[in-house]
Amino acid sequence: MQKTYPDLFQAYFSYIQAVRGLSPQTLSAYKSDLFYFDSYCEDKNIDILTLSGRDAQGFIPYLGDKGLSTVSLNRALSSVRSFYRWLERFAYREDNPTLLLKNRSAPQNLPSFLWEREMAIFAELPEQTNRLWKLRDRALILFMYSGGLRISEVINLSIHNIEEDYKTAKVMGKGNKERYVFFSDEAVLALKEYLPERAEKIPEDKPTDLLFISQRGQKLSLSGLRWIIKQYSNISKLDKHIHPHALRHSFATHLVNSGCDVRVVQELLGHANIATTQRYTHIDMERLKKVYAKAHPHGTR
Repeated sequence: MQKTYPDLFQAYFSYIQAVRGLSPQTLSAYKSDLFYFDSYCEDKNIDILTLSGRDAQGFIPYLGDKGLSTVSLNRALSSVRSFYRWLERFAYREDNPTLLLKNRSAPQNLPSFLWEREMAIFAELPEQTNRLWKLRDRALILFMYSGGLRISEVINLSIHNIEEDYKTAKVMGKGNKERYVFFSDEAVLALKEYLPERAEKIPEDKPTDLLFISQRGQKLSLSGLRWIIKQYSNISKLDKHIHPHALRHSFATHLVNSGCDVRVVQELLGHANIATTQRYTHIDMERLKKVYAKAHPHGTR
């Protein structure tokens, strides 16, 4: 049964979608988080407009009882804080009872990524296996990796957004923020080999300017792109969970480990907060620890 939200929630969703330019995925996450909050208020017979600070604190154990991970719990708390800031800003309330609603400490998991040699092996798989559409898939993998692209940025990338030399493109990131990304010579070469086949796949009655398309000449879906990467992950023998975002993580990791300034990496990735980018600075230290533990006679194994 589909959830019916109170009018205030509907007004808030309309606001954040129009003003903040959220993607459908992010908007869906807000709705999911506030579904939990609305259910909590209903269970406790709490009016959202008279909710107290103590009531707000009670939302934390309620979420814990739902079995949410720390990351999901913190996201829900962030969504509720944002909702009450909106209520206060537009005079639905004179105060914000969620000011003391603090996030829980979460383990700092390092993102999944490939080392340079592993990335080179993975990028060769389409040509070596001829599994799906080898020219498209090789160009797709190299563009995602060398440009540090999000999955949504890849499937919406237009051929008209790419410069004539194919080395630069303008992409639309989160929050409708534009940025320039750059591609390696290897990626450019792969793209030039793919483009003639792409042109042959596009139906005359349904032209498209999207760069990466399905074998039927249509737009790739998010699930379709994930499926493509999963097929190569399954046969890679790299013993790693490789997904589209892992290619973006690999791009960032390799830049940081090569000495690239973290603020430059932040700009290339389109991160709003530098703290999101700084996690990549920890990866090389983890690698050094593992090398030490394996090589040193008294290292911890």
